[in-house]
Amino acid sequence: MTRAILFILVLALGVSSCKSPEARRPISQKSGSFIKTSAERNKKLNAEESAQIINIIKKDTSKTYIASESGFWYYYNTKVEKDTITPTFGDIVNFDYDVKDFNGNDIYSDNEIHPRDYAMDQEEIFTGLREGLKLMKPGETVTFLFPSQKAYGYYGDKNKIGTNTPVICEVTVNSIIQNQND
Repeated sequence: MTRAILFILVLALGVSSCKSPEARRPISQKSGSFIKTSAERNKKLNAEESAQIINIIKKDTSKTYIASESGFWYYYNTKVEKDTITPTFGDIVNFDYDVKDFNGNDIYSDNEIHPRDYAMDQEEIFTGLREGLKLMKPGETVTFLFPSQKAYGYYGDKNKIGTNTPVICEVTVNSIIQNQND
Protein backbone atom coordinates (compact mmCIF):
# COMPACT_ATOMS: atom_id res chain seq x y z
CA MET A 1 0.00 0.00 0.00
CA THR A 2 2.78 2.44 0.78
CA ARG A 3 4.32 1.49 -2.54
CA ALA A 4 1.09 2.35 -4.34
CA ILE A 5 0.86 5.72 -2.58
CA LEU A 6 4.52 6.42 -3.33
CA PHE A 7 3.96 5.47 -7.00
CA ILE A 8 0.92 7.77 -7.26
CA LEU A 9 2.85 10.67 -5.70
CA VAL A 10 5.79 10.21 -8.07
CA LEU A 11 3.41 9.95 -11.01
CA ALA A 12 1.50 13.11 -9.94
CA LEU A 13 4.78 14.99 -9.46
CA GLY A 14 6.01 13.88 -12.90
CA VAL A 15 2.81 14.95 -14.65
CA SER A 16 2.68 18.35 -12.95
CA SER A 17 6.33 19.09 -13.72
CA CYS A 18 5.79 18.57 -17.46
CA LYS A 19 3.47 21.56 -17.65
CA SER A 20 4.81 24.25 -20.03
CA PRO A 21 5.82 27.54 -18.41
CA GLU A 22 3.37 30.42 -18.58
CA ALA A 23 4.51 33.88 -19.59
CA ARG A 24 4.62 36.41 -16.82
CA ARG A 25 2.43 39.45 -17.30
CA PRO A 26 4.12 42.86 -17.16
CA ILE A 27 3.68 44.84 -13.99
CA SER A 28 2.81 47.99 -15.92
CA GLN A 29 1.38 48.18 -19.39
CA LYS A 30 2.18 51.00 -21.81
CA SER A 31 -0.87 52.68 -23.24
CA GLY A 32 0.85 55.01 -25.72
CA SER A 33 -0.33 58.01 -23.75
CA PHE A 34 3.24 59.38 -23.45
CA ILE A 35 3.56 59.66 -27.23
CA LYS A 36 0.14 61.27 -27.52
CA THR A 37 0.96 63.74 -24.76
CA SER A 38 4.32 64.55 -26.34
CA ALA A 39 2.73 65.11 -29.76
CA GLU A 40 0.12 67.43 -28.27
CA ARG A 41 2.81 69.37 -26.37
CA ASN A 42 4.86 69.75 -29.58
CA LYS A 43 1.83 70.94 -31.57
CA LYS A 44 1.09 73.54 -28.89
CA LEU A 45 4.74 74.67 -28.81
CA ASN A 46 4.84 74.95 -32.62
CA ALA A 47 1.63 77.01 -32.63
CA GLU A 48 3.03 79.37 -29.96
CA GLU A 49 6.31 79.85 -31.81
CA SER A 50 4.51 80.39 -35.12
CA ALA A 51 2.38 83.07 -33.45
CA GLN A 52 5.55 84.76 -32.14
CA ILE A 53 7.05 84.73 -35.63
CA ILE A 54 3.87 86.15 -37.16
CA ASN A 55 3.92 88.96 -34.57
CA ILE A 56 7.54 89.78 -35.40
CA ILE A 57 6.68 89.88 -39.11
CA LYS A 58 3.61 92.10 -38.52
CA LYS A 59 5.65 94.59 -36.49
CA ASP A 60 8.47 94.74 -39.07
CA THR A 61 6.69 96.01 -42.16
CA SER A 62 9.88 97.39 -43.72
CA LYS A 63 11.09 93.92 -44.71
CA THR A 64 9.72 91.30 -47.07
CA TYR A 65 9.65 87.98 -45.22
CA ILE A 66 9.63 84.70 -47.11
CA ALA A 67 8.27 81.47 -45.69
CA SER A 68 10.53 78.56 -46.57
CA GLU A 69 9.28 75.11 -47.47
CA SER A 70 11.32 73.84 -44.52
CA GLY A 71 9.33 75.62 -41.82
CA PHE A 72 11.23 78.83 -41.10
CA TRP A 73 11.00 82.45 -42.27
CA TYR A 74 13.68 84.75 -43.65
CA TYR A 75 14.41 88.03 -45.39
CA TYR A 76 17.36 89.33 -47.39
CA ASN A 77 19.53 92.04 -45.87
CA THR A 78 21.80 91.86 -48.93
CA LYS A 79 20.60 90.01 -52.02
CA VAL A 80 22.81 89.04 -54.95
CA GLU A 81 20.71 89.35 -58.08
CA LYS A 82 23.12 87.97 -60.64
CA ASP A 83 23.21 84.25 -61.29
CA THR A 84 25.78 82.66 -59.02
CA ILE A 85 26.11 79.35 -57.28
CA THR A 86 24.28 78.09 -54.24
CA PRO A 87 25.88 75.32 -52.17
CA THR A 88 25.21 71.65 -52.82
CA PHE A 89 26.39 68.45 -51.17
CA GLY A 90 30.08 68.54 -50.31
CA ASP A 91 30.66 72.22 -51.16
CA ILE A 92 32.65 74.19 -48.57
CA VAL A 93 30.73 77.25 -47.38
CA ASN A 94 32.55 79.97 -45.46
CA PHE A 95 30.07 82.06 -43.49
CA ASP A 96 29.58 84.36 -40.51
CA TYR A 97 26.50 84.34 -38.32
CA ASP A 98 25.08 85.46 -35.04
CA VAL A 99 22.29 84.04 -32.87
CA LYS A 100 19.66 86.14 -31.06
CA ASP A 101 16.51 85.34 -29.15
CA PHE A 102 13.13 86.57 -30.41
CA ASN A 103 13.51 89.74 -28.31
CA GLY A 104 16.65 90.67 -30.25
CA ASN A 105 19.07 89.90 -27.40
CA ASP A 106 22.42 88.45 -28.44
CA ILE A 107 22.96 84.83 -27.50
CA TYR A 108 26.09 84.45 -29.63
CA SER A 109 27.48 87.45 -31.45
CA ASP A 110 29.40 87.10 -34.71
CA ASN A 111 32.51 88.01 -32.68
CA GLU A 112 32.00 84.88 -30.56
CA ILE A 113 31.34 82.71 -33.60
CA HIS A 114 34.23 83.28 -35.95
CA PRO A 115 33.86 82.75 -39.68
CA ARG A 116 33.21 79.12 -40.17
CA ASP A 117 33.88 76.64 -42.96
CA TYR A 118 31.14 74.07 -43.36
CA ALA A 119 31.08 71.08 -45.71
CA MET A 120 27.46 70.98 -46.88
CA ASP A 121 25.52 68.02 -45.48
CA GLN A 122 28.71 66.33 -44.27
CA GLU A 123 29.09 68.00 -40.85
CA GLU A 124 26.82 68.59 -37.89
CA ILE A 125 25.05 71.93 -37.85
CA PHE A 126 21.52 72.69 -36.71
CA THR A 127 18.82 71.87 -39.23
CA GLY A 128 17.52 75.35 -39.96
CA LEU A 129 20.96 76.81 -40.62
CA ARG A 130 21.89 73.91 -42.91
CA GLU A 131 18.69 74.39 -44.92
CA GLY A 132 19.08 78.18 -44.91
CA LEU A 133 22.64 78.04 -46.27
CA LYS A 134 21.34 76.07 -49.27
CA LEU A 135 19.28 79.13 -50.25
CA MET A 136 22.18 81.56 -50.18
CA LYS A 137 24.76 82.81 -52.67
CA PRO A 138 28.21 84.26 -51.95
CA GLY A 139 27.95 87.84 -50.74
CA GLU A 140 24.39 87.53 -49.47
CA THR A 141 23.27 88.32 -45.94
CA VAL A 142 20.00 86.79 -44.79
CA THR A 143 18.15 86.98 -41.48
CA PHE A 144 16.40 83.75 -40.52
CA LEU A 145 13.68 83.23 -37.93
CA PHE A 146 13.93 79.62 -36.77
CA PRO A 147 11.32 77.93 -34.56
CA SER A 148 12.96 75.77 -31.90
CA GLN A 149 12.53 72.49 -33.80
CA LYS A 150 14.57 73.99 -36.68
CA ALA A 151 17.11 75.49 -34.28
CA TYR A 152 18.53 73.67 -31.29
CA GLY A 153 15.37 71.76 -30.35
CA TYR A 154 14.58 70.12 -27.05
CA TYR A 155 18.17 69.90 -25.82
CA GLY A 156 19.38 73.39 -26.70
CA ASP A 157 23.10 73.74 -27.26
CA LYS A 158 23.90 72.75 -23.64
CA ASN A 159 25.52 76.14 -23.15
CA LYS A 160 23.68 79.44 -23.75
CA ILE A 161 20.63 78.21 -25.66
CA GLY A 162 18.02 76.52 -23.54
CA THR A 163 15.31 73.98 -24.21
CA ASN A 164 12.86 74.77 -27.03
CA THR A 165 14.29 78.23 -27.79
CA PRO A 166 13.39 79.79 -31.14
CA VAL A 167 16.20 81.93 -32.56
CA ILE A 168 17.00 84.64 -35.08
CA CYS A 169 20.21 84.22 -37.07
CA GLU A 170 21.80 86.76 -39.37
CA VAL A 171 24.00 84.83 -41.79
CA THR A 172 26.51 86.13 -44.34
CA VAL A 173 27.98 83.72 -46.90
CA ASN A 174 31.52 84.83 -47.66
CA SER A 175 32.41 82.17 -50.22
CA ILE A 176 31.45 78.80 -51.63
CA ILE A 177 34.10 76.39 -52.84
CA GLN A 178 32.43 73.84 -55.06
CA ASN A 179 33.08 70.15 -54.44
CA GLN A 180 35.60 68.90 -56.97
CA ASN A 181 34.38 65.28 -56.72
CA ASP A 182 31.28 65.83 -58.89
